[in-house]
Amino acid sequence: MEYFLQQLVNGITLGSIYGLIAIGYTMVYGIIGMINFAHGDIFMIGAFIAIISFLIFGLTSIALPFILLFVLLISMLFTACYGWTVEKLAYKPLRGSFRLAPLISALGMSIVLQNFVQVAQGARTKAIHPIITGKFEFFKESDFVVIVSHLQIFMVLLTIALMAGFTFLITKTDLGRAQRACEQDKTMASLLGINVDRTISVTFIIGSSLASVAGMMFVLYYGVIDFYIGFLAGIKAFTAAVLGGIGSLPGAMLGGLIIGLIEVMWSGYISSEYKDVAAFSVLIVTLIFFPTGLLGKPEIEKV
Repeated sequence: MEYFLQQLVNGITLGSIYGLIAIGYTMVYGIIGMINFAHGDIFMIGAFIAIISFLIFGLTSIALPFILLFVLLISMLFTACYGWTVEKLAYKPLRGSFRLAPLISALGMSIVLQNFVQVAQGARTKAIHPIITGKFEFFKESDFVVIVSHLQIFMVLLTIALMAGFTFLITKTDLGRAQRACEQDKTMASLLGINVDRTISVTFIIGSSLASVAGMMFVLYYGVIDFYIGFLAGIKAFTAAVLGGIGSLPGAMLGGLIIGLIEVMWSGYISSEYKDVAAFSVLIVTLIFFPTGLLGKPEIEKV
């Protein structure tokens, strides 16, 4: 029981990272109906910016909250610029083209970003010492002690706060209403005075900023990154978005949590070698019974 609780905590923490990346996928798909396969590399760039910022500014226990906030803002700013650039170069010129063209363009941007970081930062891994230390221990009298670190609590609380903020943004603000209008009918939204181009660009910026938050969380949690982490994390986050229901923000977070729990539980109880196979197998089985994902809505074609 204690070991299960420990794996549950680890799975929720990992799922929070996947969920934040998956939201970027589902936001872009919800508005323009296309998958941004460069999104995983935006996450990777956010992680690199975070680790470089930590190394530049240093770490002191007194100023740690301010340093974390400052690094987070820097990462969000830079990745927002990258997300905006990807939208302008890879998507906007091809918005009226056939659906495969933006997909190929996004894959090209993914390769460009990977090689750009490899050339700029080198192919070696970059590591950083643990930043947020401290932990709570439970079941000390038993054979297995359940450990919940302060970092895990911080990551989960940050994810909850971001989800609450995004729910408010989508449901209560003018930008959220514009996004939902563009999702339903971009032509009609334009006729009603909504700036569709700006709304799509802001959506890319917001999704990229969330990816940078996930990148900083990845750096804090694992402490080691390289230029290739965006590919695997991006594929798993895309899987999470599809599993939860592509186009659904709660579905993206739910899918991320499920993928994280499957990976951790499978690694802990069976074998870590086949954890990815288990995650994709669950996706296949889910789509057989729920073709639109767990919380996804079927697309209604207008005629």
